Amino acid sequence: MAWTEPVDVLLVEDDEHVRLATTQSLRLAGLQVQSVDSAEAARAWLQPGFAGVVVCDVQLPGDSGLVLLHSLREQDHELPVILVTGHGDIGMAVEAMRDGAWDFIEKPFSAEHLVEVVRRALAQRRLVLENRRLKAQLGGGPADGLLGASAAMEQVRTLITTLGPARVDVLIHGETGTGKEVVARALHAASGSRGPFVAINCGALPESVFESEIFGAEAGAYTGANKRRIGKLEFAGDGTVFLDEIESMPMALQVKMLRVLQERSVERLGANTAQPLACRIVAATKVDLLDMAKDGRFREDLFYRLDVASVVLPPLRQRREDIPVLLSHFCAQAGERLQRTVPAWSSAQLAAWQARDWPGNVRELRNFAERWVLGLLTEAAPPALPSASAEPAALPQAPLDEALASVERQWIVQALRESGGNIAKAGERLGLARKTLHDRIRRLGLDADAYRGT
Repeated sequence: MAWTEPVDVLLVEDDEHVRLATTQSLRLAGLQVQSVDSAEAARAWLQPGFAGVVVCDVQLPGDSGLVLLHSLREQDHELPVILVTGHGDIGMAVEAMRDGAWDFIEKPFSAEHLVEVVRRALAQRRLVLENRRLKAQLGGGPADGLLGASAAMEQVRTLITTLGPARVDVLIHGETGTGKEVVARALHAASGSRGPFVAINCGALPESVFESEIFGAEAGAYTGANKRRIGKLEFAGDGTVFLDEIESMPMALQVKMLRVLQERSVERLGANTAQPLACRIVAATKVDLLDMAKDGRFREDLFYRLDVASVVLPPLRQRREDIPVLLSHFCAQAGERLQRTVPAWSSAQLAAWQARDWPGNVRELRNFAERWVLGLLTEAAPPALPSASAEPAALPQAPLDEALASVERQWIVQALRESGGNIAKAGERLGLARKTLHDRIRRLGLDADAYRGT
């Protein structure tokens, strides 16, 4: 059984009156809802790649909401499942969150709170599915690592597809962290060559060993050369040699590299014969080489020899629309590697991240994602939930509403302290609208002004 219209929320609730009221509240908020009365019916409705979220009561006839949560997590561990109960306690709430529930709401709940939680979960779900779509679109292709739907990245992928099989030398332009080596590897993959990909950082090699590393040397060519050394260019065979930070290549060696590219042959130090150069050269730079040439710091003729074809990588600030997909991808990678659940973020947080300049570009965003997953960011989620076995000492048998109110109070107090009493900033940190947070502060009897200057 499957639906023909897009569905935002699958509601699983056995109480008919609650089911009807909740469905109406969600639909009034502009959400498409499909409601069922059991976990078994929910499984019949759910199809792989479901684009919405699940809101499920814990107490159900047959399989409980917790059992449904576990089975859904096995099918798709990134599907947001929001659990609802009128009979739970703090231990159940904590355990459900640790088992992968996206959020936990106690009856009776306000329609505003439910809609807010559902919208945040939907935003996260859409990011995950967009990331999957792009990976599937690019999967198996040479540009697999180049995520992003911006026009600039589409152009880069097109260039890789065109230039890859041509095996011409390529010069990649891009700021630090834009992914120049990723492009070089994609070009190598697109070439169809079985030869190796050899990466050389021109800025990391000492000038004293540069020549022997790149061109090779015969035994006795210099003091300490006890045996023949095959250089990187010769070792690469018909593969690809990636010269990163080409602007750092010593001027004396630029002359020799120019000759190698002109003659398509390489001569080891101390040798009398040249070896054919079969590899492709892909160079990368983060600076304007023509400007360097005008200043006498780079050979202009070498620039034109390298620049047979060029690929320009845009900085992240020029393709901000790609940030959600990249961030979701990097967080998913970090979560899998670190065996951690990826914390959700609010739409306000995402908008703030998209507004950043990201001077370190994609590399900086990847590091940011790892810190987010590890919970090391000051803008990360508020205090972690207590362990299931450690209930608050003051409320050892507290009902769920009291216990959750206590946790809510701690989160809001921390956000107010860190924002200096600024409700707008605290709301961004908590993923709440200003009015919603103001109402909660008033309900909890807090005074935002008391935290100003703290």
